[in-house]
This record gives sequence, C-alpha cells and structure tokens, in this order.
Amino acid sequence: MAPGTACVFISPLEARIVDLARHFGSAVRRQRNLLRLSQEELADRAQLDRSYVGRIERGEQNATLESAQKVSDALGVGLDVLFAVARDIATGRKD
Repeated sequence: MAPGTACVFISPLEARIVDLARHFGSAVRRQRNLLRLSQEELADRAQLDRSYVGRIERGEQNATLESAQKVSDALGVGLDVLFAVARDIATGRKD
C-alpha cells in the first residue's frame, strides 16, 4: 500500500448492501430501456431530479424507499419486481 493511503475493510453484509444499490440501479436502467424511456422522462414521471435517477442507475446513490417506490410506479412495475430483477442481475440469471 502506498504511503499516506488508508485501507478500508467492509464486512460481507456491507458489501451485499453496496451491491444491492448497484444492482437495483441496473434493474431500474434495464426496465427503463425496455420502455424506451430516457432518464429525463423517467425522472419527470417519478417527480425526481434526472441526475438523482442517473446516480441511482449507476449505483452511486442509494434510493430512499420513497424514491424507489416513485421510480417503480413511474416504470409501471411493483417495487418487488425491481428487487427481483436486481437479484437476478446479481446472481447472473438471464430469465
């Protein structure tokens, strides 16, 4: 390790939480693309900022439950569906 750098250790649970955010974002992007919506159109439908939606899709931002529900409603799917798609992405399933 280079001098002046810090090593950060995270637990397996913390790693799964980080992955869930990234995979949830991927699930949102996948559903948005299936509907042929732009991020801006999705953001407008969900009454969220476009940059916020982009950060969620890239896994850079954890969506609040309220925001996640707005996104799922705007996509016309249940929140449980988005989580199921996120799980499938995480496990590499292609169903």
